Amino acid sequence: MRILQVRSGIGRPALERRTLEALGLKHHQDAVVKKDHPSLRGMLRQVRHLVEVTPAKAKD
Repeated sequence: MRILQVRSGIGRPALERRTLEALGLKHHQDAVVKKDHPSLRGMLRQVRHLVEVTPAKAKD
């Protein structure tokens, strides 16, 4: 899964900021690639209004 931070964490509750940090997102427009996992989906649900999730392209 490719996760892109589309909104800033400034002014957000501490739980949301910590979740963004745990996902590896530090700045607006940061992107990371993570493997799909139930715990990851729970984290994404907490910050779904701040991130955009797309399928990652498979490497050959």
